Amino acid sequence: MKHKPKLGQNFLSDPAAAIAIVDALGNLTNRTVVEIGPGAGAITEILATRARRLIAIELDRSLAAHLSEQFPGIEVLETDILTVDLSALRNGEEKLRVVGNLPYYITSPILSHLFQHHAAIETAVVMMQREVADRVAASPGSRDYGVLSATAQLYTRIERVLDLPPSAFMPPPEVHSTVLRLTMRPRFAELGIAPEAFLVFLRQSFAQKRKMLAKNLRAAGFDPGRIMQALQESGIAPTARAEEIDLERMAALWRNLTRQ
Repeated sequence: MKHKPKLGQNFLSDPAAAIAIVDALGNLTNRTVVEIGPGAGAITEILATRARRLIAIELDRSLAAHLSEQFPGIEVLETDILTVDLSALRNGEEKLRVVGNLPYYITSPILSHLFQHHAAIETAVVMMQREVADRVAASPGSRDYGVLSATAQLYTRIERVLDLPPSAFMPPPEVHSTVLRLTMRPRFAELGIAPEAFLVFLRQSFAQKRKMLAKNLRAAGFDPGRIMQALQESGIAPTARAEEIDLERMAALWRNLTRQ
């Protein structure tokens, strides 16, 4: 298949990797699976024989037409994944399983879209650039930990499935790739936080990643005295940076800052 660089197309060509990715989704006999960016159909071919219902979301018109012709038993949506109401694709109480080779240039927006529809999704097995996967799975205190890490870990349990070299794709990209399994398990109730307000707070906290957390919060409009008091109450050093703080203490800080 002819690839289009502007769409971030690098087609998976390693059959063993395709099987491992589908295996990571678990038993699909009675499941609805949504595949993001199926491309030339390396993963689609396996999914079509395992899933009860398969919905392939492909932006490229020629690839969408090819998929419809090659796999007449599946549903092909020729559209941008970011415009799809994933919650509307589920049947009753059944939750979706999602799989996809995410275009490198819009990985973060796609992950955010999945998180927005977390109530409709059970598991997502997604491939991305290895450096991005490292950020998603990073632990607090590490160089890679940031707002993407905190957000992903607020919504999901993260497991590494496998790493893939450029040679696993056609044409080979210039980077290595990693497949992650994201099991949806939102922690909002556990942490005692309001979802939308806390996500805004996270972005404010990481606004300037190398700056101290207190400075970022002052820039966001919080009262300096209230910030110092809330940091102390939350067990956070006044000179700490957001990347050093785990979700439990970040949630405590938000609660203390916003307490009436």
